[in-house]
Amino acid sequence: MSKLTRNRKAVLNKIEIGKIYSIQEASVLIKQITITKFDSSVDIDVCLGIDTRKSNQIVRGVVSLPYGTGREIKILALVTSDNETVAKDAGADYVGLDEYIEKIKNGWTDIDVIVTQPSIMGRIGILGKILGPKGLMPNPKVGTVTNDVGIAVEELKKGKIEFKADKAGVVHASIGRVSFTSEQICDNVKEFVTSLIKVKPAASKGPYIKNIYLSSTMSPSLNIDFRSIDEN
Repeated sequence: MSKLTRNRKAVLNKIEIGKIYSIQEASVLIKQITITKFDSSVDIDVCLGIDTRKSNQIVRGVVSLPYGTGREIKILALVTSDNETVAKDAGADYVGLDEYIEKIKNGWTDIDVIVTQPSIMGRIGILGKILGPKGLMPNPKVGTVTNDVGIAVEELKKGKIEFKADKAGVVHASIGRVSFTSEQICDNVKEFVTSLIKVKPAASKGPYIKNIYLSSTMSPSLNIDFRSIDEN
């Protein structure tokens, strides 16, 4: 068993074993127990009471975080020529169509999100085997297939993120940076959980939110009291 470093011991001494923290307490403590030299991401994991084997209990959605994620994302806008200027002005990092379809066919995926128009989807379908496994396939349900390309790009740049429950019924997401204030972290968590509740499947029975954990890169996780999310 590896020996605990002095810094690791200091971190663990700040955490009460078995305690369930309010979101306000956790938002302060997460900054104190992060000892990385870089600006760590703050991550949330929400365990849901859903049966992921049933198609009517799929949980997926989007949320616009009040303070963004603190991470710069690279956006590719696959659009017709008359929408190129709109996409560029909105902040898209790459704009075009045929040349980028060819680049993706050849293995290029150095992007975080693809935004496109409904009329383009027929041409993008052939890229499904490449984009699907990487979570890059545009989807109208999360707003990445739209005729309002400029608005979609702007929202993504400001902090709009997609979330989806995995096979274990857990939703993972990055909701900020340790450099954020505790109030900003707290507000982002509240907005994320509120959006998650809004997409609760009607077929889901019993407790929907089972556990919420907050952590940062390489930090221990903090168990969050769900009731504190509703507190002002």
